[in-house]
Amino acid sequence: MVQKAKGTCSQCPQNAFCVNGTYCTCNPGYISQSGNKFFTNPLEQCHDTDECKPPISIYCGANAECQNVEGSFYCRCDPGYKLLSGDAEFKNSNENTCQKITSSSPTKGNKETMESNVLEIALKAPDQEIQKIQHSTMAVETRVVTDNCSKERERSFTLNVQMNAMDIHCNDVIQGNTQGPSAVAFISYSSLGNIINATFFDEMKEKDRLYLNSQVVSAAIGHRRNTSLSDSVILSFQQVKVKPLSKNVFCVFWKSTEEGGHWSRDGCFLIQVNKSHTTCKCTHLSTFAVLVAFTSQEEDPALVVITYVGLSLSLLCLLLAALTFLLCKAIQNTSTSLHLQLSLCLFLAHLLFLTAIDRTEPKVLCAIIAGALHYLYLASFTWMLLEGLHLFLTARHLTVVNYSSVSRFMKKLMFPVGYGVPAVIVAISAAFGPHLYGTPDRCWLHLKQGFIWGFLGPVCAIICVNLIFFLLVLWILKRKLSSINSDVSTIQNTKMLTLKATAQLFILGCTWCLGILQVGPAARAMTYLFTIINSLQGVFIFLVYCVLSQQVRKWWRDIMKCKSESETYTLSSRFGLYSNPSMDK
Repeated sequence: MVQKAKGTCSQCPQNAFCVNGTYCTCNPGYISQSGNKFFTNPLEQCHDTDECKPPISIYCGANAECQNVEGSFYCRCDPGYKLLSGDAEFKNSNENTCQKITSSSPTKGNKETMESNVLEIALKAPDQEIQKIQHSTMAVETRVVTDNCSKERERSFTLNVQMNAMDIHCNDVIQGNTQGPSAVAFISYSSLGNIINATFFDEMKEKDRLYLNSQVVSAAIGHRRNTSLSDSVILSFQQVKVKPLSKNVFCVFWKSTEEGGHWSRDGCFLIQVNKSHTTCKCTHLSTFAVLVAFTSQEEDPALVVITYVGLSLSLLCLLLAALTFLLCKAIQNTSTSLHLQLSLCLFLAHLLFLTAIDRTEPKVLCAIIAGALHYLYLASFTWMLLEGLHLFLTARHLTVVNYSSVSRFMKKLMFPVGYGVPAVIVAISAAFGPHLYGTPDRCWLHLKQGFIWGFLGPVCAIICVNLIFFLLVLWILKRKLSSINSDVSTIQNTKMLTLKATAQLFILGCTWCLGILQVGPAARAMTYLFTIINSLQGVFIFLVYCVLSQQVRKWWRDIMKCKSESETYTLSSRFGLYSNPSMDK
């Protein structure tokens, strides 16, 4: 359904209107499908903007949550709370008067009383612009603003308590109050973290061990807390334990609920982590802290060493294998071409994994890295499938001298399948869930919504198909060995190729099977096996296809022999240059 636009506009889609008679724009609360603010395409569509989710994430204030509706949104109090006015909803945090229906928790009441008291003391002596209070359980700094923020030096200022800091804009302190002084308080609590610790984090996972890595701080303006800000407040927390990895850090605030409350990340974002401090940005004032999560895998440095050493060896071996496949004329055929493409895909995949798997910021780059890894590992398995198919076709034509037809067929098939099929799978996966590429810990596929099966599904299918190919080849070889007229050399070559391909299937396929089995009591052992075998894939391929190949070893000996003869000739020539000509007569 479309509506006829006014003026000279052609037609604007539903939920859009004409501007200046020349182009269309979506109604407030809607966004165009293309993301353009102005458009002329009549096929463009305007979709509802969810103001309650990133990147907007409307903050409704304490004890309230945002609710999206078609073309708009509203705020409502959490269960157990109600507005003083009795209304059911409101539009922004400045209208938030949500009050707990039952009695509030002692911790919350004590904190609010403390903030009210220190603000009252500050406003009683407005001539003292900055006041500091030090106590055994807390430290306080207050700032009084007596004008309308006209002075350049008061556009923004910093409050510091116990190595923690807060930067806030002057306009957010006065909150439109031009009739008298306004004040902001910044409080750091020494022991409050023992009461509201990391176990209250609503996003805590079973495998994670979380703890507070900062003191609990709170901020308030006047008698109003949890208000939205025109400019985000910047908070700097001193780390109280260790320097964490940024991917495991959470900037949180205390959100009260009917059950008591919990830490939440709504409206708070991590900016930076350095050796001593963690910097956060929040769109509102409340009680804040920094949480850090550690998983069992990250606590095992042996796995990190195994991964880096193994992948480094694999990269060297894959490079040597690729050079061998390219330069050794004696082994160049269709099978070698398949080995070469497999080695190149694995080399690029391992190199990208080694250098970029942990680059989780920025998110777009991490998603691109995850997509590239998805494609390269799928391509590796697809080339392994083509090797199984080539082996089966070669064994099938043992009774007929028709190897050339197999070779022509594979040459036409291998590149479109080897690189095209993984591209199609990745494209479908990206269209289904582009936001599921990249996790908070790794640039890899997310486990949500079964997205990881965009990789595991094709891998499992390839392993099963290759197993069928190899069983058929073994059955064919068994029949041919019992035949007197069989070409013994051809069968022996095919047997050797089968053994090598079976070893390759074990090397690549077994790795990911072990990855799937990392659950239950054997999870630790499976993790070590997975890491060791996966990191040494390139070494195994180099051993199987190069070191164990008689033709390759002969080629290496010929190269060394030529090099030795060349060095001997060079030495002889040099000796001849310095010999006495008369002695040669």
